[in-house]
Amino acid sequence: MATESSPAAVPAESPRSDVPASAPADHSRFVQRVRRRYAAELPLLAAGLPTAETIGTLIDTLLSGGRALASAMRVARNIVLERLAVLDIEQNAAMLDITRAMTALAEVTLDRAVIQACADQDARFGPPLDESGRRIEFWVVGMGKLGAHELNVSSDIDLIYVYEDAGQTTGPRSVSAHEYFSEVARSLYALIGDVTEDGNVFRVDLALRPNGNSGPPVVSLAMLEEYFLIQGREWERFAWLKSRVVAPFDALRTGRAMALRDTVTSFVYRRYLDYGVFEGLRQLHRKVRDEAQRRAAGRPERANDVKLSRGGIREIEFIVQLLLVVRGGQFPEIRTRSTLKALERLTARGLMKPGSAERLAEAYTFLRRIEHRIQFLDDQQTHLLPTADADLAWIARSMGLTECNADACELLDTLCETREFVAMEFDALLHDGRPPSSNGGPNGCRSCGTAPAAIDSEEFCEQLPPALAERVRPWADHPRIRLLSDDGRQRLVRLVMRASQAVEAGTCSIEAAARFIDWLEPLLRRENYLALMVERPEVQLRLLRLLGLARWPAQFLMRHPGVIDELADERLLHGRFERDTYIADLEARHTAWARFNQADEESLLDTLRRAHHAEVFRTLVRDVEGHITVEQVADDLSALADATLQCAVQWAWIHLRQRHREQPVFAIIAYGKLGGKELGYGSDLDVVFLYDDADEADPYRAAEVYTAFVRKLINWLTTRTAAGELFDIDTALRPNGNSGLLVTSIQSFDNYQRGRGSNTAWTWEHQAVTRARFCAGDVQLAPRFEEVRRAVLCAERDPAALRAEVANMRERVRAAHPVPAGLFDVKHSPGGMMDVEFAVQLLVLSESAGHPELLDNVGNIALLQRAEACGLLPVGVGRKAANAYREMRRAQHRARLDEKPTQFDERLLEAERDAVLALWSAVFPTA
Repeated sequence: MATESSPAAVPAESPRSDVPASAPADHSRFVQRVRRRYAAELPLLAAGLPTAETIGTLIDTLLSGGRALASAMRVARNIVLERLAVLDIEQNAAMLDITRAMTALAEVTLDRAVIQACADQDARFGPPLDESGRRIEFWVVGMGKLGAHELNVSSDIDLIYVYEDAGQTTGPRSVSAHEYFSEVARSLYALIGDVTEDGNVFRVDLALRPNGNSGPPVVSLAMLEEYFLIQGREWERFAWLKSRVVAPFDALRTGRAMALRDTVTSFVYRRYLDYGVFEGLRQLHRKVRDEAQRRAAGRPERANDVKLSRGGIREIEFIVQLLLVVRGGQFPEIRTRSTLKALERLTARGLMKPGSAERLAEAYTFLRRIEHRIQFLDDQQTHLLPTADADLAWIARSMGLTECNADACELLDTLCETREFVAMEFDALLHDGRPPSSNGGPNGCRSCGTAPAAIDSEEFCEQLPPALAERVRPWADHPRIRLLSDDGRQRLVRLVMRASQAVEAGTCSIEAAARFIDWLEPLLRRENYLALMVERPEVQLRLLRLLGLARWPAQFLMRHPGVIDELADERLLHGRFERDTYIADLEARHTAWARFNQADEESLLDTLRRAHHAEVFRTLVRDVEGHITVEQVADDLSALADATLQCAVQWAWIHLRQRHREQPVFAIIAYGKLGGKELGYGSDLDVVFLYDDADEADPYRAAEVYTAFVRKLINWLTTRTAAGELFDIDTALRPNGNSGLLVTSIQSFDNYQRGRGSNTAWTWEHQAVTRARFCAGDVQLAPRFEEVRRAVLCAERDPAALRAEVANMRERVRAAHPVPAGLFDVKHSPGGMMDVEFAVQLLVLSESAGHPELLDNVGNIALLQRAEACGLLPVGVGRKAANAYREMRRAQHRARLDEKPTQFDERLLEAERDAVLALWSAVFPTA
């Protein structure tokens, strides 16, 4: 993102060399007044950009000179603004420096005013105490730009006053805490907002408090919680997004205001993708724009309102706030009050195109700097460009632009271009369920704006293709349809009509549209997903395409409907799973949960599930649309499982009460499909849990701790939460199987596998070890496990006895999975994938000592190729069997994606079956 000094920034941030870089600050009538009236006081402010410290010192100096607090704060305010005008206009100070200084002025003066107001009321009523005798805290909540550290130079301040708890004062005249703090609020207004001969400190606006101007001036925390729960409106969530306690400073140090933050956070951010807020913001914006148009009626000069007009500052803020409220509940790492920081975080999360975010940041900075210059002119809270030529020329020069003349006005041209871009971005986001340009067809969906007929009416069904009408018609008597809100019914009409129009336009098959209708039905109680697709037409169109390619995606989407939002991410098809990025994103999310005091186990379990489901879905889309191979699918799903297990180990350990060290010396060993990196959609995870107690002072205590940890970890991995399931875990391959310990020390595992002692592993367990690998935990245990694994594979064995045992095990597995005559089961039939796996296992166990290249866990295909290269297989047998195995995996994978049997007509894969049978004969010549 371009910074304020970046060459990519708008002209306001990079003054041109052919015009003056700045204009004199004393063109401002306000600056002239301050310099005339406070000439003696101006030098009292320390040089440079005002800070909280220097502003506090200035107020103290004015107090020591005999001024009362109210007067001292007002004079300080005038002096600070005069300094900021010079820094901004003449020295081209960064916009953020100006807003931070204004925010510091508000914070310091509010802190001083609260202290004085409470002292005054203490003298009248005594201090307010709660039931335990503790003084009740009072919090001044800064809203809007004050809360976001973005205060402009002549802004009012939006405040809400909250006190901690109910109680009574203890003075000679006892009053309730509510009465006490109401008096504090009254005193605060006098100290900050009253206009005196020195002006005011800030205009104070309390209209955002619960129940607005009809509500009490102060509310308790309990009153606020109840209001949020019962009466809180959608637009208030946007208002509270930027809120924070700004005064008194002592309250920030005690930490007791955290309870308020927790209450506000749960009100603003929901634990799901909250697309239902689009309509709320749409209505709010409509009011703002209508009001701006009303004010401009008959007064053309009001059309150039840099804040409220089309494409103004408010629309940039709305874009950012909408995306934060929609996504911030599930992705706390994007939460921030700052508009510019939010644009950076939205880009990093892939929720906004980098180019759009950069231009919006430049536009925001440009508009805010114009706003400051407008307000510096007369210290008025206005956002309208002046009409006087001299004022316009001064603004243009101060921003490095040429002055307006009869032929051109660079300031107005740049402003119009900037506002047009902002308006286009805003309209693209809040397009009332349609793209900005409505050209008809399934993308434009010209008829989606209004419902042509009720969703449960015959009139509506008659507008649909017969196959869709047949599925929609039963909805007439569906109880969930009757329970839908009016908005929900209208959204459903739009979605069905889009699907119908896509069929008519040939962009989706009737089968895909029918699957879409079937998929919608279980979601009728979850209107948020209907809202998501209405707001994102491109998501629905991609979903229709996906449903037309295979059946299984519909089943996955039915279990995890929230992942459809991933279809809006343009990066979906242009990459592969990246372990480091995935883990970094999850760690950033964990850090954010902790920052907001929400890193409880429920949140973390849901976070893991949502992240895993999203990545599985991305892989699924790439797979179904033909962008990655079956082998790449398995690689990505296996890497995803590894990364998810790694995060689960780290997070679950933090929440283990019995933990005895900072980090566990613990490993998860993957077996089976996960071990061989051949994981499929929905595959179980075959795992073994190991730990190292070599440096433990009390090995028995360590065993107890790790056993408790594994129980917790399995619960984390297998429990079904509101976000769905994560994995099915199978630990039957651990030493002694289901009768053994859940977790084993690595030394005991070594002894068991190598046959040291009376308790030793069976041959079938050594077969399983051929595909085992370290997949998560303490990486220092990885080489130790691999050492054990290689020693097991290289152990001396009787070749004939080994061959007989493996062949016998293969027959037992085959007998357990009979196949009807005339069909070929790609996994279990003779010549199927199981034959390949058993043949490879025998080769590895019998030949690794003499051929160490077989020790690597590189998968069946690569091992067959290596075995042939070593001369362990006849020429061509290994290669042909590897190709057959690959083709059988593809056939199995395609069948499962389309929810079809994996037993085929035996003639279809005859060549592949014969290649595997040749392998079997070569490896098991007497079997």
